[in-house]
Amino acid sequence: MTEAAIAKENKQIARQYKELLRISYQTLSEDDKKLIRKAFDVAVDAHKDQRRKSGEAYIFHPIAVAKIVASEIGLDATSISAALLHDVVEDTSYTFEDIRKMFGDAVARIVEGLTKISSLKKDKDVSLQAENFRKMLLTLNDDVRVIIIKIADRLHNMQTMDAMRPDKQVKIASETLYIYAPLAHRIGLYNIKTELEDLGLKYTEPEIYHELLTKIKESKEQQDTYIKEFSKVIQDSLDKEELQYEIKGRPKSIYSINRKIISQNISFEEVYDKFAIRIIYKSEPSNEKFLAWKIYSIVTDHFRPNPTRLRDWISSPKSTGYEALHITVMGPKGRWVEVQIRSMRMNEIAEKGYAAHYKYKQGSDNEERGFEEWVTKLQEALENAEINAVDFVEQFKLNLYSKEIFVFTPQGDLKSLPKGSTPLDFAFSIHTEIGLHTRGARVNNKLVPLSHELHSGDQVEIITSENAKPNVNWLDYANTARARAKIKSSLKDEKKEIAEDGKAVLARKLKSQKIQFNENTINELVNHFHLKTSLDLFYRVGVGKIDNKMLKEFASSRSNAFVSYFKNKIRKPAISADLNKEEITLKYDQLVFGKEEEKLEYKLANCCNPIPGDNVFGFISVSDGIKVHKKDCPNALQLQSNYAYRIIQAKWIDSSQQEFVAVISLKGIDNLGLVSEITQEISSNMNVNMKNLNFDSSDGVFSGRITLVVKNNNILNTIIQRLKKINGIDKVSRE
Repeated sequence: MTEAAIAKENKQIARQYKELLRISYQTLSEDDKKLIRKAFDVAVDAHKDQRRKSGEAYIFHPIAVAKIVASEIGLDATSISAALLHDVVEDTSYTFEDIRKMFGDAVARIVEGLTKISSLKKDKDVSLQAENFRKMLLTLNDDVRVIIIKIADRLHNMQTMDAMRPDKQVKIASETLYIYAPLAHRIGLYNIKTELEDLGLKYTEPEIYHELLTKIKESKEQQDTYIKEFSKVIQDSLDKEELQYEIKGRPKSIYSINRKIISQNISFEEVYDKFAIRIIYKSEPSNEKFLAWKIYSIVTDHFRPNPTRLRDWISSPKSTGYEALHITVMGPKGRWVEVQIRSMRMNEIAEKGYAAHYKYKQGSDNEERGFEEWVTKLQEALENAEINAVDFVEQFKLNLYSKEIFVFTPQGDLKSLPKGSTPLDFAFSIHTEIGLHTRGARVNNKLVPLSHELHSGDQVEIITSENAKPNVNWLDYANTARARAKIKSSLKDEKKEIAEDGKAVLARKLKSQKIQFNENTINELVNHFHLKTSLDLFYRVGVGKIDNKMLKEFASSRSNAFVSYFKNKIRKPAISADLNKEEITLKYDQLVFGKEEEKLEYKLANCCNPIPGDNVFGFISVSDGIKVHKKDCPNALQLQSNYAYRIIQAKWIDSSQQEFVAVISLKGIDNLGLVSEITQEISSNMNVNMKNLNFDSSDGVFSGRITLVVKNNNILNTIIQRLKKINGIDKVSRE
């Protein structure tokens, strides 16, 4: 770099630093500013020789993370300093001891927590990312700010990912959608959650993202006009009450619009709540609730509310501390509009989450307690260290995005649980011992099964017994991560006891068959009975599922084991990386894998049934070879996030030799000859075979399901577009 370029870059760094101090949400004392300046100087020195993939000086990244922490999340000077230093120990010669001496214990603890998260070694047999997530969540025991800064770090990485390789972009975006966005949601950082989701969609499904972005931009002017119309109607009434307020329009995020399109099988135009209107009013804390209902009354005087869509988060705040009144009203031109009513304090808590709790404590610990309760629940869910990392993340995710219900204990205390919870979930939320000894439950004084789904307002009483203990069926009834972890742990302990007895029984039985009881024999038995672990083997012997007869069969087959092994080897040759193209059969003629575009054996995943033309990727499974999934498969995020090292690029080539099964569903208004018209359109115009037809008509509305045999998705899309044009058909989509 030239001297002029270096000087220009240094000016930019200084400008960014000044902006960091200016935009800080907290009021910074002189000591705070000194601490931040010191952290800035150390970070600049530590990263002076480093550059990012984009070519810019590395120091811009920690400054950007610190700016997110300072303004968007609103944390204190300690957090801002830790954010500036978050990569210093990992990437440079500075040590934790250096940081502790210079900045004190609090900053050093946070930096250590952030470094711990990213210091795992690569392990082929374990999902690195899942193990990382587990480690990250365990840092909550030390300081919750570690996770919050990690989320800010991920946000900036997502904002500046254009210079990365496409496969890296997909991996990082999948991780973000899979765990970081739900975490931000659960901590109450709703603005950051929205941005993470939209950026995640931008890199995992770029075509859909850009298509929706274009449509939103096109309709923006129309939406702005509508918000003005809506606001105009209620402004006079609000002004008469001499309220200090502002009305804002909040567009729905691209990610949530796409999720609604998929889940409800509708088009962009049919998403009715593409934006919400937010009324933010100024109020003393003692008057907030009264004014919220007053504004509710004014809005519903002008617009008819939907009675099923009232959400009172002021009387019962969410466990993240979120407070607001949400109502959905019929606005001008017959359109449903969600109206969110919040005080300025509530609005700051909604945007800043954790940090705003402290600014508005006002002698009351309610907000902080709600957050602390969630952290405590989370730590309890983390107690079971034996659980597989991927299962752990799956369990943990159960509680991240779930909506809440509020139920009462027999004494009248209010308990918050995720939507879909059962009496078992309630029992474990009260105490582990109550959960483990649950015998039955009463809801609103009536006996109910343990699988009964609880609803807001229910009063729940748990009946316990010393003799009651968990059984495998309980896993079908429990939905919360805490309950499931405790049940699994209890079942595992019981299984271990039975397995200990089974191990002794097996040793005796093998001795009578003159077979040595050693590690090799145990591995052979595990494979012979198609089990996963030796614990499974001993347990099955202990409960009598593997008996004498079965062990004798094993003994007789054992002598032929090596012969069988070699026969199998001959029957299933390994697939060579450099197969001769002329020797490849039609079975290998559809997909190519990896950068070298090799032709390998594969299977199509049943979960998404890809067909030629779909965007796909290969997943190297443990026992089933390469499985091919669509990129928008329901399991894609989890696979790309947790098992990135087992993902292989895949691309369709000539698919003219083979046909594939696809299912389309139709809905519409029933009229005479409609079925005939549909079948005529498919068979005559497109020359496509129909494998199965199923039509059902009820009260003038019909629904249908057609299984087709097609060569690629271009043909399928053409069929769908043509069917949509038939008079009476409302919706056509691929299942």
